[in-house]
Amino acid sequence: MGIANRRQVHLENDRLRVTLLPGGGHIAAVELKETGVNPLWDPPWETIDPSAYEPAAHPQYGEGFEARLLSGIAGHNLCFDIFGVPSAEEAAAGLGVHGEGSSVDWEVVSGEGWVRLSAEFPLAGMRFERQLRVAAGSGRVDVSETATNLAGIDRPVGWTQHATLGPPFLEKGETLFEMSATRSKVLEGEFAPGADRFVAGAEFDWPLAPLAAGGLGDMRRAVEDDVSGAYTAHLMDPEQDEAFFAAYHPGSATLFGYVWKRGDFPWLGIWEENFSRTHKPWNGRTLTCGMEFGASPFPETRWEAVQRGRLFDEKTIGWVPARSSVRAEYALFLARAGADEIRGFGSGLGLDELRRFASGGN
Repeated sequence: MGIANRRQVHLENDRLRVTLLPGGGHIAAVELKETGVNPLWDPPWETIDPSAYEPAAHPQYGEGFEARLLSGIAGHNLCFDIFGVPSAEEAAAGLGVHGEGSSVDWEVVSGEGWVRLSAEFPLAGMRFERQLRVAAGSGRVDVSETATNLAGIDRPVGWTQHATLGPPFLEKGETLFEMSATRSKVLEGEFAPGADRFVAGAEFDWPLAPLAAGGLGDMRRAVEDDVSGAYTAHLMDPEQDEAFFAAYHPGSATLFGYVWKRGDFPWLGIWEENFSRTHKPWNGRTLTCGMEFGASPFPETRWEAVQRGRLFDEKTIGWVPARSSVRAEYALFLARAGADEIRGFGSGLGLDELRRFASGGN
């Protein structure tokens, strides 16, 4: 495992085991005890606590401002207070990809059925807290996050939950997806040089996206191409107070997903890495699918997110007022589910049909 040698903290009940990494604050794994299945991505390279990263001592993680993040990345990582790359000036000040959340050490306090992680982000001038709770017998983990602005000015912030799926749960052509998406857009410009799966900048209705090779691709099924990459942004249904995504792997009969308040996170971005990145540490050996729900549609600089303004009449960045706190809540769920229990999955299953699983039962 890429996280085998890391300091770990566990939250568990009789059904689930959640692995947390104080180094970077990641929700690294969520394991269903009955089967041992963990849907989240475990990198194919050995990771370290990102606070221990030194460019000269750790060339295996590549170069530039994303290397520290990649040295410690795993599973579900927090993107805060940017979602995407820093500006040139922010990078010169020491800010990396997706901000400080995944690159600092977090303090941990725990009790029966709960764990609280907290950290200060000195460059952003923010304090952040994440608390996870799981009840006995439940297949659901409830998460609350609080961001506190320590400065005397209002701050535009990126705030995204970068939940990344990986093999064996993620299987080409087999894993199925559902979400409460409506309007969608492909990232502008080139994303995976020479291997972009979709037409750059194209707008479409979920789930049928225009393929670069022609025709439409149904995004409710995992990619089948030999090599490809993609990033698409999806507006969560404005008519629903809750938003969700769910993934189902037929081979292991495992259902996994998240439910959250749409007002907190109106967007979900799907990042596909299908063996297209050949530089360190990817080395052409990585299959992932990131389901990244948050305040912004695209991974971009803070300025770009602010200047984008609105997309599909929805805001494209979050805000934390001066010397104030903002709270967000979501839940993840994991269960064994036979095909007869989730009939129609991958062809338009709605939130109502997932409520039994999302509430922690199965």
